[in-house]
Amino acid sequence: MDATQDKRLFLIDAYAMIFRGYHAMSKNQRYTSSGMETTAIFGFMNSLIELIRKEKPTHLAVIFDVGQASIRTNDYADYKANRSETPEAIKFAIPYIHRILEAMHVPSLGVEGYEADDVIGTIACKAEKENYTSFIVSGDKDFAQLVTDKIKLYKPGFRGGEISILGVEEVKARYGIEDPKQVIDFLAMMGDSSDNIPGLEGVGEKTAMKFLKEYGSIENLLANTHQLKGKIKEKIEASAERGILSKKLATIICDAPVEFHQEQYDLETPDFEKVKEIFDEIEFRRLYENLYRAFAPTETVTVKTTVIEADGAILSETEVSSSETPQQKVARNVGQLDLFASFEELDQATSTKETIEQNDHLYQFVDNPKAQKILVQNLLKQRAVCFDTETTSLNELEAELVGMSFSYKKGLAYYVPLSEDQGEVLQTLEIFRPFFEKEDLLKIAHNLKYDYKVLKQYDMTVKGAMFDTMIAHYLLNPDGRHGMDYLSEVYLNYKPVSIETIIGKKGKNQGNFRDADLRTQTDYAAEDADVTFQLYELFAPQLKKENLEDLFYNIEMPLMEVLAKMELEGISLDKKWLAQESIDLENDLRQLESKIFEISGEEFNMNSPRQLGDVLFDKMQLDPKAKKTKTGQYATSEDVLQKLSSKHEIIQHILEYRTYQKLKSTYVDALPSQIDKDDNRVHTNFSQTTAATGRLASVNPNLQNIPIRTLRGQQIRGAFVSAEGKKIISADYSQIELRLIAEISGEDNMIKAFQDGEDIHASTAAKLFNIPLEEVSKTQRGQAKTVNFGILYGQGAFALAEQTGLSRSEAKQMIEAYYETYPKLKAYMAEQVKIAREQGYVETILGRKRHLKDINSGNFVVRAHAERNAVNAPIQGSAADVVKMAMIKIQKELEKEKLKTKMLLQVHDELIFESPIDEVEVATNIIKTEMENAIETQVPLLVEVGVGKNWLEAH
Repeated sequence: MDATQDKRLFLIDAYAMIFRGYHAMSKNQRYTSSGMETTAIFGFMNSLIELIRKEKPTHLAVIFDVGQASIRTNDYADYKANRSETPEAIKFAIPYIHRILEAMHVPSLGVEGYEADDVIGTIACKAEKENYTSFIVSGDKDFAQLVTDKIKLYKPGFRGGEISILGVEEVKARYGIEDPKQVIDFLAMMGDSSDNIPGLEGVGEKTAMKFLKEYGSIENLLANTHQLKGKIKEKIEASAERGILSKKLATIICDAPVEFHQEQYDLETPDFEKVKEIFDEIEFRRLYENLYRAFAPTETVTVKTTVIEADGAILSETEVSSSETPQQKVARNVGQLDLFASFEELDQATSTKETIEQNDHLYQFVDNPKAQKILVQNLLKQRAVCFDTETTSLNELEAELVGMSFSYKKGLAYYVPLSEDQGEVLQTLEIFRPFFEKEDLLKIAHNLKYDYKVLKQYDMTVKGAMFDTMIAHYLLNPDGRHGMDYLSEVYLNYKPVSIETIIGKKGKNQGNFRDADLRTQTDYAAEDADVTFQLYELFAPQLKKENLEDLFYNIEMPLMEVLAKMELEGISLDKKWLAQESIDLENDLRQLESKIFEISGEEFNMNSPRQLGDVLFDKMQLDPKAKKTKTGQYATSEDVLQKLSSKHEIIQHILEYRTYQKLKSTYVDALPSQIDKDDNRVHTNFSQTTAATGRLASVNPNLQNIPIRTLRGQQIRGAFVSAEGKKIISADYSQIELRLIAEISGEDNMIKAFQDGEDIHASTAAKLFNIPLEEVSKTQRGQAKTVNFGILYGQGAFALAEQTGLSRSEAKQMIEAYYETYPKLKAYMAEQVKIAREQGYVETILGRKRHLKDINSGNFVVRAHAERNAVNAPIQGSAADVVKMAMIKIQKELEKEKLKTKMLLQVHDELIFESPIDEVEVATNIIKTEMENAIETQVPLLVEVGVGKNWLEAH
């Protein structure tokens, strides 16, 4: 594009750009820390800023549709009637976009009764008379009809693709026409499904192009239908009136009531303060910098880059010319500076820097003891420093340190490469011990637990205040993704270097970070620390703003240390026990298989869904309405089979077979392979950022999902054993969620039952059936138990009937009786939904937030799911908070008393410990006391404690 033209007007089709930006980011949706979706705003603004940066228009306007396009619907009521409802996120975005455009001094236009197309067409035609070149920014093919020597169609690329600019010749070639205005006839003939323009019957794109070549216009075609033959002749003649109407509908109006006063469209410098105020509100930190840069003047400079070794030898000198803003002038990538320059000089190299592009940062490697000591002295002067470790493995127990990076200022970071000799690594780490152990220096990292554990393996304990950006983001947006690269792209609009570009893709041929050259290592590792520090600067104030600091600093960060110690400790496994279990399960599977084959009358592959489906639904005809999957085979998933369990005895056998098979493959046969060869223990990882409710998740291996409802599942716990001279202690909260819902709702009847030590399910049954407590039957207690827990999860009459065997009306009556029995509980549930609707989130007992973006959705099913979460999330989350508090308090007390008892596992509401025999009594008292007093409640928290030589015996 000729940048010398000084009259270049860009007219943006607002909704086209908003929808395009929104859908382009469908896999990377953006939310603020309070759960507000900003995807559409971000997508639009990103495109607008990129357009301004790339094309540098002299004049600009954004044009919106305003109200109904009555100018066309008056002629044809069904015009655009097939358009789907605008997504709520886009409706929400429009007022923000208007505010931002106003702050940018960019006119946003629209005329009631006319479409944006008409306003754009009118302005473009009027600007043409003033000798302006107009660029219509839209992907809508309708605009091709307006193209002249002075009006061009500017089609942005999708998902970063190339833009295309259509002039007269491009439009003529695209449609095989002589004049762009014939695009109107093209649309009139073939119709336009997106606008619900009917067109001529039986005419598609190819036929329309053929007719245009032969007849030039729709009017000429209709005047010569006698030249046509067969059905196409009949169809066109029958729909002639429709075709003429279609032409009127497809014609963009160029005399809409809007004026072109050029000064109104001048691209001015935005009011940056106002823009920043709005961007801060919706947390667009990086986008503000991009906007600033798009408007900043540039000048060409020559940069001299000098790379100097520690001994003073000059390795290379290069000169590079580049265009940069005055603000960027000092803050460029100056390569590797003299390691003995003062840190004040190094700081100065980034002091006026506003952004961090690939060529706009200072990353230093510090590869000798003298320089490392200077670095440590500098780090100790800081209030907060981000650090990161580079290692040879994702498994902390086998990972060797390759290097460490540090950053305490945006754009500035240092990388310390480490020797392959582990003795030398220990020597280097000693230099950095004052940093890691300084109590009042905030240590920042992303997934800090990993670095903590790696360093712990080198006898280095990270002490004092800590800040994990992964956990911080989790608290701000529990339902989002928390990976550093993803957060960098979303919040900083910066794509970090992928590790795979350095060591290759995962697999046997993947290389080692240690093999990369020093400069590559430096750039990658320092970038990680720099990006994480920037995320910290963004998330720290947000935690304060959202009142999440207490939860973060007093629960999640201390818990991170507790979990790290638990994971390093691991738990012993009895291989012989598991080997015997494997044999027993195999025998059970063979017996079940024989029984299933005998009942079905044929042998088949039990692990083939297709063969199983054919036997159950074709041969045995268990369900005449059986559904098939997309691949054409019958659905045989667990939920499908559960619904058929009362139809035939074979179903229970199949479900039992699957249960045993999963036990065998997932746990009994798999666990021995996950025993660490150095200490013969299994080391699971506990994730703090997986479950949106706040619960911990156990991974690699998952020890929280070992089934305990069946005797077979319980047997697996017998393999988790104590070491010689020690015992396993199991401490389990009793009915913690029910106790907490009583506490939080203030339900007097339920509170009293717990305070009196009653069996809550029997107590509920007595109230529901209006009988004395001692007369409650086992069945009645079971039904009450189902209701008690079902209410927590928003269970309705249908689900309750399925679970209890009651009729739908009986289940409905029971739920109504339940709410009459516990009226405050019902009021609490209604209040939670109301709170969620008003503020968009609900909170746990300790202020953990669960954002519910669908709570006001127009879709009943989606809204109902959010409403159930509004009730359940605070209860589940509060239970998680209580367990976490207990873990922190127990760990603190065990260390204070200098006991050798170790916390090993957390499985939902249960904690597992390994204790020397002579400590069991005192440890048990500490565990029970701290768990029952984790938080102050009027409802007693009851903990059951057991001791044994293995987990099964202790539970």
